[in-house]
Amino acid sequence: MPLVEAGRAERAAWLHLALTAGLGPVGIRELLGVFGLPEDVLAASRHALARVAGDRLAAAIKNADAQRDALIEQALAWAQAPDNHLVCLSDPDYPQQLLQIGDPPALFYLRGSREVLARPAIAIVGSRSASRGGCDTAKAFAESLAQASLTVVSGLAQGIDAAAHQGALHTPAGTLAVLGTGVDLPYPPGNRQLAEAIVTQGGALLAEVPLGTGPRAANFPRRNRLIAGLSLGVLVVEAALRSGSLITARQAGEFGREVFAIPGSIHSPLARGCHLLLKQGARLVESATDVLDELPRLPSAAPAPNRSATVRGDPQTRSSPRQDPVLVAMGWDPVGLDTLAARLAARPGATDQPGALAARLLSLELDGLVEQLVDGRYQRRPPL
Repeated sequence: MPLVEAGRAERAAWLHLALTAGLGPVGIRELLGVFGLPEDVLAASRHALARVAGDRLAAAIKNADAQRDALIEQALAWAQAPDNHLVCLSDPDYPQQLLQIGDPPALFYLRGSREVLARPAIAIVGSRSASRGGCDTAKAFAESLAQASLTVVSGLAQGIDAAAHQGALHTPAGTLAVLGTGVDLPYPPGNRQLAEAIVTQGGALLAEVPLGTGPRAANFPRRNRLIAGLSLGVLVVEAALRSGSLITARQAGEFGREVFAIPGSIHSPLARGCHLLLKQGARLVESATDVLDELPRLPSAAPAPNRSATVRGDPQTRSSPRQDPVLVAMGWDPVGLDTLAARLAARPGATDQPGALAARLLSLELDGLVEQLVDGRYQRRPPL
């Protein structure tokens, strides 16, 4: 059999198992452990398969399935494009980190550079409805860590995920987006331009689910296990108590990965998930150096130009040359307009004119020093 045809047949066998409904990564590994390669599994009798996987799954593997056959042909045709890859457990560049989890996918779809799979990686995750300051922090940390030779892994969601991808986008280490949808249908639609940029900049999109799979709630927690599994550690920037980011962090801990969390204001709902992780033993992070110091020494890791990226409130990085009275009165926690006005009025010798505060806040917001939160309060933005 010609080499190309043999390779196609091998990929088709992997796809056959991966696309058999109900089988799953654990079941596939059990079959491979008994029979050998996927071709050997498919060649086994139904009775032999049933002894390992049970009658129902044995029948699913052996019986004809037109929908599965169509998906196999679609995937094989898709993989003919230069940037499209089907990566199987038997491939030499299958990520070693993933092999260490209990249920690595037998096959996944990759769009972009396969080289990204060999790089050490850090996951950065957080809230979809993140604050502007949280997104800035995620972006700064991603850039610093990527400059230190860590590929940034995240889930392409709105908010913190997207900011993390953007921060690492133009670095040599790049970024890897793990999707809960088909790799051909990046989600959410608003981030599809970002997904294209990730591919063109030398990164990649990765998905376990078949091509053409739209957003389904059950697929995202399983996507999160891949984010944790691909990485040396997981950094949570902002997260509410009920957050998929906490699932990723929990899975990282189960896989023996480092878990990092950035603290926030005690008044912010977006900080409560991070504070919970810190109570549970996550490592408190104030700078990119805090992350790098806890990870194994990276090969050829160069000093990062922005290695000291820090979070809101770090006294070593606060920068207010003019010591603006509004910024001083605001502090580093969210504050309402009335409360801020009362603080300013209580200053010795205060002479502020009514109505001047709103104009001053608008000016500070335009200068990038302040942001207005969704609840109407104001908050200082961290220096970058």
